[in-house]
Amino acid sequence: MLRAWFTLRALCFFEDPYFTLSQLLILSRFIDRFNGLSAKIASAMVLLACLISAGNALIRYGFSGGSNAWLEVQWHLFAGMVMLGSAYTLSRNGHVRVDVLYGGWKARTQAWVDLFGFCVFLLPVTLWLLTYTWPMFATAWATQEVSANAGGLPLWPAKLMLPLGFAALALQGISEIIKRIAWLRGVIEMDTHYERPLQ
Repeated sequence: MLRAWFTLRALCFFEDPYFTLSQLLILSRFIDRFNGLSAKIASAMVLLACLISAGNALIRYGFSGGSNAWLEVQWHLFAGMVMLGSAYTLSRNGHVRVDVLYGGWKARTQAWVDLFGFCVFLLPVTLWLLTYTWPMFATAWATQEVSANAGGLPLWPAKLMLPLGFAALALQGISEIIKRIAWLRGVIEMDTHYERPLQ
């Protein structure tokens, strides 16, 4: 782990022989655009879930009808909202931190802490979760697993959101690492403001 830290530190101050920082920033912008598109899909899912929820309530209480499938569609949409929206939230510095000291530190210190957190915690955990959740989706797809509820839906679309979301979050972590290295080296400007959540 110490070796990885010194390699990361060296990247921040010296030119890497394999990738120039400008090439990495192109990759970072591509990842940001991709996750921005995912966020638009997640936003559409929010609207769709609200409409389905309202329609389902109207049918259930107004006409004594309804179906478990409509309830499960909302569950599928919620999985998409959370998993597809998390990477975009990271790109906007919107994830909640356990902020005891972070908010009072200088921007450069915050950037170093972010780099450490992305490399040591975010990337390993998201990549592990990606490899853990992919077989769950693959099994559900291969067996065409269906919910046990009456009128239930296939489960693979919701299970697909897990590896997709973790892959997008890992990619966004790479993008954030690139941007912080570029910012520390004075190559780009970056909004480092972090708003502490209200207690």
